[in-house]
Amino acid sequence: MKLLKEYKFTIVLAFVMLGIYLTNNLVGTKAFKITLTNIKEMLSLVPPIFVLIGLLDTWVPKESMIKFMGQNSGIKGIIIAFLLGSAAAGPLYVAFPIAALLLKKGARLAYVLFFLGVWTSTKLPIVLYETVSLGLKFTVIHIGISIPAFLLIAFFIEKIISQDSISLIYQKAELL
Repeated sequence: MKLLKEYKFTIVLAFVMLGIYLTNNLVGTKAFKITLTNIKEMLSLVPPIFVLIGLLDTWVPKESMIKFMGQNSGIKGIIIAFLLGSAAAGPLYVAFPIAALLLKKGARLAYVLFFLGVWTSTKLPIVLYETVSLGLKFTVIHIGISIPAFLLIAFFIEKIISQDSISLIYQKAELL
């Protein structure tokens, strides 16, 4: 029974896929193939990320993370968050375990939020693709607007969240 409760959304979606297949064979087959492709992609990305997170968790002492990305790290924390987000590869769902590790190691919440924002739009592969496809001028404008916006939003969110909520976020990250 616990297993059914835990995987209820997966089970419901499997029945929806079956319903689609029974209603329209072609659409159902295409939906199944897309789902299978997404699962394969996720399984190729997630295990290496978890290995990397495990290594970072072991190799990077909490004190170092606090020194470089903690409350009082200043511009260093912003630069490190920017570099981590820009050097990243993969879809956004890969960034969340890394963000949780950063929180667990004592990184400032604003820097972690900034890291997530940078991951979404200034990853090196995206910047290169954007420059080729949309032009250098567009890319420079996009990054020139995005980075300051992400930084302002990250600090704004950190400011408006209560200290109790921030403490709860860090407590939950410790459990991971």
